[in-house]
Amino acid sequence: MTLSTVGCALQFLGIASAVFVLLEGVTLTLTPDQGSTLNISQSSERSRGSKCTVCTGTGLKRSCSRAGSDYVVLLTDPKAAVNMEFTCPKPEEVFTVEVVREIDCTTKTCNGDITPIESRTGTLPLQNFNRTFIWNLKAPVPRAFHLDFTQMGLRQILPSERCPDQHTYTLLSLQRTGEAAIGTYCRNGSVSGAQVLNQGRLSLEVTGGRKLNPTVFNVSVGEEIKSLAVLKVTLPEGTSSSKLLSPNYPNSFPDDDLMEWKFVVPPKHNATVVFLAQTQPQCLKKEPAVEYHHNNGRFAVVKKLSDPQPAQRRDSFSLILRNCEMNRIGDGSTGLSLRFQVSAKRRSLPVLCNVDLRKERWLSLHIEKTNPMSDCELKLNSVIQEKITVPSGKISQLSFQDCPCQELLLTAIRIIECPQWRGCPAAAAPVPLTVPVLERCLPAPLGSVTWILRPPQHGTVELLPTTGGLRQSLPEHPCNGSVTLTVAEDDDGTTVGQFCPQGAIHKVQVHTNVSFTASASTMGGKEKWPLSHPLLNISFTREIAERYIFTVCPKKGVPTLLATPSWPVGMKSYSTVSWIVDVPSKLEAHLMFANISQPKCSNRHTGIRVQILDSLEEMYSRREDEEADRKITVSKSFYLNMSNCMPERGDFSVLTQITLHKDKNLLLTSILSTVAALLVLMVVVLAVVCVVIKKKKRQLSHQVSIYNPNGTSFLPGHNGRFPKSRKDNESHIYASIDDTLVYGQLLRDGAELGVYGDPAVDVYQSFTGPTEAKPLSLGTVTELPEVGIYQPFVPPSHIAPPIPNRPLSQDQQTMVDNELYSSRSNGDTPTQSQPNNMNTEQTTTVEPEAHD
Repeated sequence: MTLSTVGCALQFLGIASAVFVLLEGVTLTLTPDQGSTLNISQSSERSRGSKCTVCTGTGLKRSCSRAGSDYVVLLTDPKAAVNMEFTCPKPEEVFTVEVVREIDCTTKTCNGDITPIESRTGTLPLQNFNRTFIWNLKAPVPRAFHLDFTQMGLRQILPSERCPDQHTYTLLSLQRTGEAAIGTYCRNGSVSGAQVLNQGRLSLEVTGGRKLNPTVFNVSVGEEIKSLAVLKVTLPEGTSSSKLLSPNYPNSFPDDDLMEWKFVVPPKHNATVVFLAQTQPQCLKKEPAVEYHHNNGRFAVVKKLSDPQPAQRRDSFSLILRNCEMNRIGDGSTGLSLRFQVSAKRRSLPVLCNVDLRKERWLSLHIEKTNPMSDCELKLNSVIQEKITVPSGKISQLSFQDCPCQELLLTAIRIIECPQWRGCPAAAAPVPLTVPVLERCLPAPLGSVTWILRPPQHGTVELLPTTGGLRQSLPEHPCNGSVTLTVAEDDDGTTVGQFCPQGAIHKVQVHTNVSFTASASTMGGKEKWPLSHPLLNISFTREIAERYIFTVCPKKGVPTLLATPSWPVGMKSYSTVSWIVDVPSKLEAHLMFANISQPKCSNRHTGIRVQILDSLEEMYSRREDEEADRKITVSKSFYLNMSNCMPERGDFSVLTQITLHKDKNLLLTSILSTVAALLVLMVVVLAVVCVVIKKKKRQLSHQVSIYNPNGTSFLPGHNGRFPKSRKDNESHIYASIDDTLVYGQLLRDGAELGVYGDPAVDVYQSFTGPTEAKPLSLGTVTELPEVGIYQPFVPPSHIAPPIPNRPLSQDQQTMVDNELYSSRSNGDTPTQSQPNNMNTEQTTTVEPEAHD
């Protein structure tokens, strides 16, 4: 390119120049501004062999320099114009131009700005040179100088990249340990400002042939900072992303130093930080880390470089990169470097919802943010509010913008108040407490429902479970169902207790205003409410003697835990509580005081008392200064009463376990009753047996038996054959015996012998002989045997052989023992003398009692 012969002038940083085209070279006339330095040097290694020279001055002051030296021309604050003669036609290919200016800052002001101004006289051939404009800046320690880029903003690029408009900015930090490149930037980006500690340098490189686009950067005194530099990054509205680099990237960040980026997130936008590339150093002390700070400085989050970084941030924040004390001796460590991206996008559109509470009497809806730093925007009837209260009896329009459901808390509050007893909910007509059904357009589910229950003066609130009773929720035994019920005093918020459905508590009575809150459990991110039936029924009754009364109906074998109000915190001073425990018949209650905490009382005493219902006597009573029994057994329904004193120190709290078992005394009574009944039954059976035996003995008193001298007993009337044994039949038992049949044969035999007259056969003849004389005998006259006593028959010697003396057989013995032969003992006297002589070979016909 041939230089034009038209003279052009460019005032840049106060430099005036004139260019003249010579036959074999180019001549420039330059007038640098005061406070600036012009440096013309070789452009590259390839220019060292060039023969192009540049000469300045005239006459004796003329001096020339050849390309290849450190610098060719150095003009420092000249007072007059300087002519520069280039001996080559294209000096822009050999030389580069640097213009340097110094800017110093005091504690209040700086002596200049970064103000490149376009020439007033037209195009200057210096535009064909690669130009670098440098501003050296300095601030007093420990202050920083501040550069304001808000007019156009800068975009950080890799050091190897070049900007599309051929205008490249570089920011350096000059510390005692050396230079540190804060970054390389192009125009039009999100970096809106920079603060550099103490000393730094900003340079602008413009490629030869490119016209300078002047942009003014204001310079001011910055803050006292502790990091190497602080870059301010203002994220634009809408969807955007900004890539940033650690100082000296891709080389290591300075040893044991800090670098800070301040991100300004526009309203209604979310910002996300993503690490794109990183290298970790070998550290001697500390560890590299990233710190996140909110602008108010109250919250800080520290993360490792390998941790997931924050996403969807809804407020401006600061990111601080912290390096460790690196091990510079070890091989293979590239030090600390970080390349990351910060993106922003607009949040969601507002969600509108109309809530109609005109039919819900005394019900209000409350909505608040759970995260105070959240950017959630709440509106009630187009008015922005931090908390929303939807009043009862109205239609309200709600607006929710950028409000995730996990950052909103919805509660409903219903007031049930009864100033006078007339018209109050009574025990005969209790009021059910049901969960209200709200609009589906609400962005979050209902978290809890609170009922404020206010009875008339000196009244009592009764809470009646609808199904299954209640049980206390304790830290060791929490609720595992869908809802947790909290009962508290409305006046001061003192907690009475937390309860779960399905338990042994069938009634709760509180002698004050009550706050009853039902909280739903969260399953899968949504609250689950039991909407099929009321949670409780409530009624207002007259005054009770205690502060709290619980009616408990334990089940057999199932332990029931009862804790004092406010457990595990102690009871209120001077407060009392009673449990009315129902013990069914045939069962007994085993009380175990599992956990007792006693205070030191300054006034009155604590008390634990057990008293049977309808009894004036206390079966158990202990104070705080008495050792309490850990286990008690009660066999009837009872009161369990506890009262607190005015504690000087410590708290009064008791955890009681009640279990129903079978009554041991009742079991012993049952056993004794059973044994007694068995004994009575045995006595009755024995008496019946005795009566039957006695009756049978009486019937056997008229029976006889025939003795056979041959040793065989048999029944009369069975001639020629032996009967069955006695054990096989009852032939030896007779209902009656006819005397005529028994003695008739004997009478006939006696007549044949001449002893008796000739009586008629088979006809009974009365005895007519002497009654006091000795009886007749067949031989020798023997003494008349004793009547009623069996005597063995002894016939005369001339009729039969003598009877052998042998023991009686079993059957004979039975006949001998038979009561029939001891009739005298029964008072029976025979009506006639019985013969003492019998023919043993004759049989007597006997009619036995008929048997089936």
